[in-house]
Amino acid sequence: MRVAFAVDGGDVSAHFGHCAEYALVDIEGGKVVSQMRVPAPPHQPGILPPFLHRHGAGCVVAGGMGPRAVELFEQLGIQVVMGVQGRLDDAIAAFANGTLAGGASTCGHEETACESPSDKCHE
Repeated sequence: MRVAFAVDGGDVSAHFGHCAEYALVDIEGGKVVSQMRVPAPPHQPGILPPFLHRHGAGCVVAGGMGPRAVELFEQLGIQVVMGVQGRLDDAIAAFANGTLAGGASTCGHEETACESPSDKCHE
């Protein structure tokens, strides 16, 4: 499975739609078989789910995202794992061995405003 991790520097991004790049990681049998990074396109509503679908993603991992983005990913058959924080390498290893724990979005949305306590949510 190809997993798209939203990335800022060496960390999982707080918000998938505002990250610098995506790490596309191919995981088979609990092992990472390949990894590449692609720059994120300019943020526009609705553009990222098809972008990651074209790159073959079967799952997207991020700190958070809005409900419309989740809906668009689900329509494309892409699994969404939110609430992930910390170092990218740790998240990749946890996903590969089946221990990655998702949770609530780290970037809560109410209408169009981000309620994240992180100043980095919408940089």
